[in-house]
Amino acid sequence: MISKMKKLTMLIYHKEYQEILQTLRAAGVVHIEQGSADISEVPQIQTLQSECTSYLRLVHSLEKLAPESTEAAASSEGAQETMARVEELNATLERLKQALQAAEKDASAMNVWGDFDTTLIDKLAAEGYALNFFQTSVKSFDSEWSEQYNAVIIKQAGSRVYFVTVTDGLVPEIDAEHIILPKNRLADITVEVERLNVEIKLVGEQLASLAGNKLPVLRAKLKELNAQLDFSRVEYSGEKVTGDKLLLLQGWVPEEEADALVKILDAEPVFYELRTPTPDDNVPIRFKNNAFFRLFEPICELYMLPKYNEIDLTPFFAPFYMIFFGLCLGDMGYGLVMSVAMIAVLLSGKFKSMRGYFNLVLTLGVSTMLCGSLTGTFFGFNIYDWNVPLLDWWRDNVSLAYINPETGQMNDPNPSLFNLSLILGGVQILFGMIIKAANQTIQLGFKYALSTIGWLVILLTLVAMFVIPGMNTTVAYVLLGIGAVGVFLLNSPGKNPLLNIGLGLWDSYNMATGLLGDILSYVRLFALGLSGGILAMVFNSLAMGLSPDVPVLGTVVTVLIFVIGHFINMFMNVLGAMVHPMRLTFVEFFKNSGYEGGGAAYKPFK
Repeated sequence: MISKMKKLTMLIYHKEYQEILQTLRAAGVVHIEQGSADISEVPQIQTLQSECTSYLRLVHSLEKLAPESTEAAASSEGAQETMARVEELNATLERLKQALQAAEKDASAMNVWGDFDTTLIDKLAAEGYALNFFQTSVKSFDSEWSEQYNAVIIKQAGSRVYFVTVTDGLVPEIDAEHIILPKNRLADITVEVERLNVEIKLVGEQLASLAGNKLPVLRAKLKELNAQLDFSRVEYSGEKVTGDKLLLLQGWVPEEEADALVKILDAEPVFYELRTPTPDDNVPIRFKNNAFFRLFEPICELYMLPKYNEIDLTPFFAPFYMIFFGLCLGDMGYGLVMSVAMIAVLLSGKFKSMRGYFNLVLTLGVSTMLCGSLTGTFFGFNIYDWNVPLLDWWRDNVSLAYINPETGQMNDPNPSLFNLSLILGGVQILFGMIIKAANQTIQLGFKYALSTIGWLVILLTLVAMFVIPGMNTTVAYVLLGIGAVGVFLLNSPGKNPLLNIGLGLWDSYNMATGLLGDILSYVRLFALGLSGGILAMVFNSLAMGLSPDVPVLGTVVTVLIFVIGHFINMFMNVLGAMVHPMRLTFVEFFKNSGYEGGGAAYKPFK
């Protein structure tokens, strides 16, 4: 659900403005509305944004060198000196790397010709003899060059041939690539490469030492700059009124925090007003869900936040998403791996800021194990072949795959899973339409929900006629008639009845075509689970079939194929199990529930 908000309007005397802002920040519950002025061009804000960006990049670069340094620093003293030193070391490191790249290029060029004193080339030139170095393909080398230009082959590597010509000062005009050698000999270049590598290592060690010692200081400085930037944005959000003597500041506070804020503001020299938001207000959104539904809030945020006057759909799609994920992955072994991995991470106490995501994955892992038990698949194996009493009871009473007592054969679970997918789709879509009717009643009034209620009556009656044998047809026709009245006559209150009938016919066409497509979309739940199960069985067959008969080697090969194959299969299927239920939620469920979205997140000034 969405937290109720109160709109806070304040008139502040300009001399008291800074003090009131500090009080609001200490309270930490007010979401400040940005004023009508564009604050992005304010020099102070631009300067702070630039500094924040610089320190953020610096912190990220040093975290790669010392990621284990996560302790907090009490002060940001020395941050500027640290930044200057890091920039100096980075400039030195870049210069050394460029020099190393050039030296390695020279070494690569000289490796073909070997180590010799390059000054001899200049001495020969002074005596009127020119040494020129060439390379060409073996097929292109002309043996006549040996007589014409005293060509001598130095090396042949693959299809390339490297040779030298000795002439009387002119560069021979031949069909070959002329090579200009470095001035230094190969031995000197090799020494230079080694020296540059040592210097680069030393500079890297200095950067790593700085990262280990100064990262907390830089993080503290970044936090300080972000706080200054937030304060400046709020500071310039106030609108000057009555000759710049008063500033108008508006914001939002959760209803449950309002009383505490009132006590604080009563002690300050400020005029304020708290009121209930109107339908035209753009109220920030803060979710207020229990611990379980809170896990699924990031999924809703991936799409968009609801509007303030909408129903928060998180508690309504969370159980469906959990079941859909389990059906798409559909293997108890994969669910067990996810659950054990997340429990291990949670018990380690690391990555505390991501505990919500880990708990979500743990929940989805448990769902996968439960859904996998419907067919009894465990890393592609059928656990109901193991003759375990508890598993036999589960197979006979819960699982969709069970032994037929008449034939003694395992029933094919695929039709049951196919039907289950369609039933879940129909249930979620009808549930979404109920929410749509509730939303329309809350936002516009009950009469605007009559068309949606009419469709619900029609669809539920048709389902009852199909499911309940011998249902009273008179009752069914009466219910269908009542639903038709809502669809064709009450779909647009206050409009011409003929127009309502036309809109009802158009709505009927869209419902007949769209509803069928929406329900069929849920077949993907069955298809993804089936494809993942087939791949798991294929990898099991490969692991058993490709292992050699050598005792130890055969076991190693089997284990490698099994582990690698199931890792690939699990990785691909987890991606599909995350994305496709999201698609069903965002498209089919949100569309049929009339979800609009577009709300802004509640971000208190603190």
